[in-house]
Amino acid sequence: MIVVMTRWLDPDEQRTWRAFLTASRALMTTLDRELQRDAGMPHAYYEILVRLSEVPRRTLRMSELADATGSSRSRLSHAVARLEESGLVRREECPTDRRGQLATLTEQGLAALSGAAPGHVQGVRQHLFDPLTPEQLKQLGEISEALLRHLEPDGPPS
Repeated sequence: MIVVMTRWLDPDEQRTWRAFLTASRALMTTLDRELQRDAGMPHAYYEILVRLSEVPRRTLRMSELADATGSSRSRLSHAVARLEESGLVRREECPTDRRGQLATLTEQGLAALSGAAPGHVQGVRQHLFDPLTPEQLKQLGEISEALLRHLEPDGPPS
């Protein structure tokens, strides 16, 4: 029998962990609330529109879109259905795979994204970048990249 000793967090690590967890949650809650208020969409829907806007023909397979947004396939399907009801995204059968579906950003979706983006970028700047010094911002980038290399060794979705 192998006994594993737990390496408990010391007080400084505990404080850092809780600050990171609370700050991350507060940032995402704030950005989500602002997008809801200003653009009428949750952050998850905004991210779907962004991902579609960045690819050729503004079209991705649903499975690729789920991977890119870090969403389950069922959660993404529900979100895309809501975006489709609003005319922001169109779903189509994949011509090369009967089981696959494609999601395409519509002109209306691109317009909605273009309208939401300035306020969202302002919120990211106000709530994440502006409170930090240039050195802290550099450290945040380095820390985030180190965590991504560890958590997603094959690279994050583009």
